[in-house]
Amino acid sequence: MNLENGPEIPNAGIHASERSTASPRARILLIEDDVEIADEVLNDLADRAYEISHAATGLLGAKEARQGHYDLLIVDLMLPECDGLSIIRDLRRDGFRMPVLVVSALGAVNDRVRGLKIGGDDYLIKPFALPELAARVDALLRRPVEIRATILRVGDLELDLIERIARRGRRTIELSKSEFKLLDYFMRQPDRVLTRNMLLEDVWHYRFMPQTNLVDVHVGHLRRKIDGQNEPPMLLSVRGMGFVLREPK
Repeated sequence: MNLENGPEIPNAGIHASERSTASPRARILLIEDDVEIADEVLNDLADRAYEISHAATGLLGAKEARQGHYDLLIVDLMLPECDGLSIIRDLRRDGFRMPVLVVSALGAVNDRVRGLKIGGDDYLIKPFALPELAARVDALLRRPVEIRATILRVGDLELDLIERIARRGRRTIELSKSEFKLLDYFMRQPDRVLTRNMLLEDVWHYRFMPQTNLVDVHVGHLRRKIDGQNEPPMLLSVRGMGFVLREPK
Protein backbone atom coordinates (compact mmCIF):
# COMPACT_ATOMS: atom_id res chain seq x y z
CA MET A 1 0.00 0.00 0.00
CA ASN A 2 1.23 3.48 -0.85
CA LEU A 3 -0.01 5.73 1.94
CA GLU A 4 -1.20 9.08 0.62
CA ASN A 5 1.28 8.77 -2.25
CA GLY A 6 4.13 8.88 0.28
CA PRO A 7 7.49 7.22 -0.37
CA GLU A 8 7.31 3.46 -0.67
CA ILE A 9 10.09 0.90 -0.73
CA PRO A 10 9.92 -2.76 -1.79
CA ASN A 11 9.93 -5.52 0.80
CA ALA A 12 12.73 -7.56 -0.75
CA GLY A 13 15.26 -8.63 1.86
CA ILE A 14 13.35 -7.11 4.77
CA HIS A 15 11.81 -9.32 7.41
CA ALA A 16 9.41 -8.27 10.15
CA SER A 17 7.74 -10.44 12.75
CA GLU A 18 4.45 -10.02 14.57
CA ARG A 19 4.82 -9.71 18.34
CA SER A 20 2.34 -9.97 21.17
CA THR A 21 4.25 -7.93 23.76
CA ALA A 22 2.64 -4.67 24.83
CA SER A 23 5.82 -2.55 24.73
CA PRO A 24 9.13 -2.52 22.86
CA ARG A 25 11.84 -4.70 24.37
CA ALA A 26 14.92 -3.06 25.84
CA ARG A 27 17.63 -2.75 23.17
CA ILE A 28 21.15 -3.79 24.19
CA LEU A 29 24.43 -3.55 22.30
CA LEU A 30 27.26 -5.94 23.20
CA ILE A 31 30.72 -4.76 22.13
CA GLU A 32 32.89 -7.86 22.57
CA ASP A 33 35.59 -9.45 20.40
CA ASP A 34 35.63 -12.88 22.07
CA VAL A 35 33.35 -14.97 19.86
CA GLU A 36 32.59 -17.62 22.48
CA ILE A 37 31.66 -15.08 25.17
CA ALA A 38 29.63 -13.06 22.68
CA ASP A 39 27.61 -16.09 21.57
CA GLU A 40 26.81 -17.07 25.16
CA VAL A 41 25.75 -13.55 26.14
CA LEU A 42 23.69 -13.04 22.96
CA ASN A 43 21.81 -16.31 23.44
CA ASP A 44 21.20 -15.77 27.14
CA LEU A 45 19.89 -12.21 26.84
CA ALA A 46 17.78 -13.08 23.81
CA ASP A 47 16.19 -15.89 25.86
CA ARG A 48 15.38 -13.25 28.49
CA ALA A 49 13.41 -11.27 25.87
CA TYR A 50 15.95 -8.51 25.28
CA GLU A 51 16.66 -7.23 21.78
CA ILE A 52 20.41 -7.75 21.60
CA SER A 53 22.93 -6.72 18.93
CA HIS A 54 26.66 -7.38 18.69
CA ALA A 55 29.75 -5.56 17.42
CA ALA A 56 33.07 -7.42 17.37
CA THR A 57 35.46 -4.46 17.13
CA GLY A 58 35.80 -1.14 18.88
CA LEU A 59 35.23 0.95 15.76
CA LEU A 60 32.09 -0.94 14.78
CA GLY A 61 30.83 -0.77 18.34
CA ALA A 62 31.41 2.96 18.64
CA LYS A 63 29.56 3.62 15.39
CA GLU A 64 26.63 1.36 16.25
CA ALA A 65 26.32 2.82 19.77
CA ARG A 66 25.81 6.27 18.26
CA GLN A 67 23.33 5.22 15.60
CA GLY A 68 21.30 2.40 17.13
CA HIS A 69 19.40 4.13 19.97
CA TYR A 70 20.23 1.49 22.55
CA ASP A 71 18.90 1.37 26.11
CA LEU A 72 22.12 -0.19 27.46
CA LEU A 73 25.65 -1.02 26.33
CA ILE A 74 27.83 -3.93 27.45
CA VAL A 75 31.43 -2.99 26.64
CA ASP A 76 34.62 -5.01 26.88
CA LEU A 77 37.70 -2.89 27.59
CA MET A 78 40.27 -4.70 25.47
CA LEU A 79 38.99 -4.47 21.91
CA PRO A 80 40.66 -4.38 18.48
CA GLU A 81 40.80 -1.03 16.64
CA CYS A 82 39.48 1.05 19.56
CA ASP A 83 39.51 0.22 23.28
CA GLY A 84 36.39 0.21 25.40
CA LEU A 85 37.45 3.11 27.63
CA SER A 86 37.79 5.36 24.60
CA ILE A 87 34.33 4.37 23.39
CA ILE A 88 32.73 5.17 26.75
CA ARG A 89 34.67 8.43 27.21
CA ASP A 90 33.73 9.72 23.75
CA LEU A 91 30.06 8.77 24.14
CA ARG A 92 29.80 10.58 27.49
CA ARG A 93 31.61 13.61 26.10
CA ASP A 94 29.06 13.83 23.29
CA GLY A 95 26.06 13.57 25.60
CA PHE A 96 25.08 9.89 25.31
CA ARG A 97 23.67 8.84 28.67
CA MET A 98 22.53 5.23 28.25
CA PRO A 99 23.77 2.92 31.05
CA VAL A 100 27.06 1.13 30.34
CA LEU A 101 28.08 -2.19 31.87
CA VAL A 102 31.85 -2.69 31.57
CA VAL A 103 33.02 -6.30 31.29
CA SER A 104 36.74 -7.03 31.43
CA ALA A 105 39.41 -9.50 32.50
CA LEU A 106 41.18 -6.51 34.09
CA GLY A 107 40.09 -6.95 37.68
CA ALA A 108 42.48 -4.77 39.66
CA VAL A 109 40.99 -1.99 41.78
CA ASN A 110 42.62 0.68 39.64
CA ASP A 111 41.10 -0.83 36.49
CA ARG A 112 37.63 -0.89 38.03
CA VAL A 113 37.92 2.66 39.31
CA ARG A 114 39.11 3.90 35.93
CA GLY A 115 36.25 2.18 34.12
CA LEU A 116 33.66 3.73 36.41
CA LYS A 117 35.23 7.20 36.46
CA ILE A 118 35.37 7.37 32.67
CA GLY A 119 31.59 6.87 32.48
CA GLY A 120 30.78 3.21 33.15
CA ASP A 121 27.80 2.52 35.41
CA ASP A 122 28.85 -0.96 36.60
CA TYR A 123 31.88 -3.23 36.22
CA LEU A 124 31.84 -7.02 35.86
CA ILE A 125 35.06 -9.04 35.91
CA LYS A 126 35.60 -11.94 33.50
CA PRO A 127 34.93 -14.79 33.78
CA PHE A 128 31.40 -14.12 34.95
CA ALA A 129 28.22 -16.14 35.36
CA LEU A 130 25.45 -15.36 32.90
CA PRO A 131 22.80 -14.99 35.65
CA GLU A 132 24.95 -12.32 37.31
CA LEU A 133 25.33 -10.47 34.02
CA ALA A 134 21.57 -10.59 33.51
CA ALA A 135 20.93 -9.36 37.05
CA ARG A 136 23.22 -6.37 36.52
CA VAL A 137 21.57 -5.60 33.19
CA ASP A 138 18.15 -5.69 34.89
CA ALA A 139 19.35 -3.39 37.66
CA LEU A 140 20.82 -0.82 35.25
CA LEU A 141 17.66 -0.76 33.15
CA ARG A 142 15.55 -0.13 36.28
CA ARG A 143 17.35 3.13 36.99
CA PRO A 144 15.15 6.24 36.81
CA VAL A 145 14.36 7.50 33.32
CA GLU A 146 15.68 10.98 34.07
CA ILE A 147 19.28 9.79 34.17
CA ARG A 148 19.02 8.30 30.69
CA ALA A 149 19.16 10.06 27.34
CA THR A 150 16.41 12.65 26.97
CA ILE A 151 16.82 13.31 23.23
CA LEU A 152 16.42 10.66 20.51
CA ARG A 153 18.17 11.27 17.19
CA VAL A 154 17.92 9.77 13.72
CA GLY A 155 19.87 11.79 11.17
CA ASP A 156 18.84 15.43 11.46
CA LEU A 157 15.58 14.48 13.22
CA GLU A 158 15.47 14.91 17.02
CA LEU A 159 12.77 14.08 19.54
CA ASP A 160 13.03 15.91 22.87
CA LEU A 161 11.49 13.65 25.52
CA ILE A 162 11.34 16.48 28.06
CA GLU A 163 9.86 19.27 25.92
CA ARG A 164 7.88 16.69 23.92
CA ILE A 165 8.63 18.35 20.60
CA ALA A 166 10.54 17.29 17.52
CA ARG A 167 13.11 19.16 15.47
CA ARG A 168 14.39 18.50 11.99
CA GLY A 169 17.43 20.59 11.26
CA ARG A 170 16.49 24.09 12.40
CA ARG A 171 12.77 23.44 12.05
CA THR A 172 10.66 22.86 15.19
CA ILE A 173 7.79 20.37 14.86
CA GLU A 174 4.85 20.43 17.29
CA LEU A 175 3.28 17.04 17.88
CA SER A 176 -0.03 15.84 19.22
CA LYS A 177 0.03 13.29 22.02
CA SER A 178 -0.56 10.42 19.58
CA GLU A 179 2.04 11.72 17.12
CA PHE A 180 4.61 12.01 19.91
CA LYS A 181 4.03 8.40 21.01
CA LEU A 182 4.19 7.19 17.42
CA LEU A 183 7.40 9.06 16.60
CA ASP A 184 8.99 7.94 19.88
CA TYR A 185 8.24 4.33 18.90
CA PHE A 186 9.72 4.76 15.41
CA MET A 187 12.84 6.57 16.64
CA ARG A 188 13.68 3.85 19.15
CA GLN A 189 13.71 1.33 16.28
CA PRO A 190 15.21 3.08 13.23
CA ASP A 191 15.72 1.01 10.08
CA ARG A 192 13.30 -1.63 11.38
CA VAL A 193 10.10 -2.35 9.48
CA LEU A 194 7.15 -1.92 11.86
CA THR A 195 3.92 -3.61 10.90
CA ARG A 196 0.47 -2.15 11.44
CA ASN A 197 -0.25 -4.84 14.04
CA MET A 198 2.91 -3.93 15.99
CA LEU A 199 1.89 -0.27 15.99
CA LEU A 200 -1.67 -1.06 17.09
CA GLU A 201 -0.37 -3.24 19.93
CA ASP A 202 2.55 -1.16 21.16
CA VAL A 203 1.38 2.42 20.55
CA TRP A 204 -2.40 2.14 20.92
CA HIS A 205 -2.39 -1.02 23.10
CA TYR A 206 -5.00 -2.93 21.14
CA ARG A 207 -5.31 -6.57 22.21
CA PHE A 208 -7.10 -7.53 19.03
CA MET A 209 -6.59 -6.43 15.43
CA PRO A 210 -9.61 -4.42 14.30
CA GLN A 211 -10.25 -3.48 10.69
CA THR A 212 -9.22 0.15 10.96
CA ASN A 213 -7.16 2.73 9.11
CA LEU A 214 -6.06 4.30 12.41
CA VAL A 215 -2.37 3.57 11.81
CA ASP A 216 -2.37 4.80 8.22
CA VAL A 217 -4.08 8.07 9.15
CA HIS A 218 -1.68 8.86 12.01
CA VAL A 219 1.42 7.84 10.04
CA GLY A 220 0.21 10.11 7.23
CA HIS A 221 -0.18 13.06 9.61
CA LEU A 222 3.23 12.40 11.14
CA ARG A 223 4.89 12.05 7.74
CA ARG A 224 3.62 15.42 6.58
CA LYS A 225 5.15 17.01 9.68
CA ILE A 226 8.61 15.41 9.67
CA ASP A 227 9.13 15.19 5.90
CA GLY A 228 8.94 18.85 4.98
CA GLN A 229 9.12 20.45 1.55
CA ASN A 230 12.49 19.90 -0.14
CA GLU A 231 13.59 17.55 2.66
CA PRO A 232 14.55 13.95 1.80
CA PRO A 233 11.84 11.59 3.14
CA MET A 234 12.51 9.61 6.30
CA LEU A 235 9.20 7.89 7.09
CA LEU A 236 8.70 5.30 4.36
CA SER A 237 6.00 2.78 3.49
CA VAL A 238 7.10 -0.81 2.87
CA ARG A 239 4.74 -2.49 0.44
CA GLY A 240 2.70 -5.24 2.05
CA MET A 241 4.41 -4.93 5.43
CA GLY A 242 4.27 -1.58 7.21
CA PHE A 243 6.52 1.43 7.74
CA VAL A 244 10.14 2.25 8.52
CA LEU A 245 11.96 5.36 9.74
CA ARG A 246 15.35 5.74 8.05
CA GLU A 247 18.05 8.35 7.91
CA PRO A 248 18.26 9.63 4.31
CA LYS A 249 21.31 8.35 2.45
